[in-house]
Amino acid sequence: MTPPTPPRKGGAAVGAAVGPAVGPAVGPAAGGRPRRRRAARGGAPLPLLVPALIGLAFLVLPLVALLIRAPWASMPELLTSTEVWQALRLSLICATAATLVSMVIGVPLAWLLARVEFPGRGLVRALVTLPLVLPPVVGGVALLMALGRNGVVGQWLDTWFGITLPFTTTGVILAEAFVAMPFLVISVEGTLRAADPRYEEAATTLGASRFTAFRRVTLPLIAPGIAAGAVLAWARALGEFGATITFAGNFPGRTQTMPLAVYLALQSDPEAAIALSLVLLAVSVAVLAGLRDRWMTAS
Repeated sequence: MTPPTPPRKGGAAVGAAVGPAVGPAVGPAAGGRPRRRRAARGGAPLPLLVPALIGLAFLVLPLVALLIRAPWASMPELLTSTEVWQALRLSLICATAATLVSMVIGVPLAWLLARVEFPGRGLVRALVTLPLVLPPVVGGVALLMALGRNGVVGQWLDTWFGITLPFTTTGVILAEAFVAMPFLVISVEGTLRAADPRYEEAATTLGASRFTAFRRVTLPLIAPGIAAGAVLAWARALGEFGATITFAGNFPGRTQTMPLAVYLALQSDPEAAIALSLVLLAVSVAVLAGLRDRWMTAS
């Protein structure tokens, strides 16, 4: 009878080494799905919890107070007055026009900052984002110095073409576009940087011009970023106050937008001011609801 073949030397060690390594590989982790890190469980420490709750109350309490003090019984009468509808109509028209102006000149500017290397690009980006931190009143004064009747450019517009921009509806649009366009540029530039430039390069190697590649390839890729930036710019333009009142004034039916109407009504009719504020609050909530998938979801 032939004796059984003894195991090869080191076989047990090899099996022990291979066995455990193979086991987890064929388990649930082999599916290729990345495991999410779970947030740390347990109660928040008191030194962090108390300031957090105070901060939340600081942000939410004024909005709750606005809802509590709202004159709900007289709201329909207040919101159907001629002055309110004039201000609301003018605000919607000017904010939409300012957003269109921002898209026409802001999207190419964002593409330039994201795709073209040139000296001083960092400085240009800083200048583009400057209206985000610049006090709106200072922006209005700057617009007056540039486009007013005696401004650097405005004097020539008045002399050569008879165009006067301050204290007109066009002035409202320009003031709102000045403060709102950086939101669009930042959003579109970020989307462009995230998009793969090889699609544009492939289009140019197939004979398309740079503009055709931008129009047929890049624009469809960055359309969500443009839409998000346009919504943010529109909301910012709708709520603009400082630059508008400084550059365009406060003339009912011509330059008096909703924020200006709120400020004026607060001095004589606080209930009307609260009603107008609720309209702007509703618009802001609608904007956040429209952007919830982009800004309000956790990854």
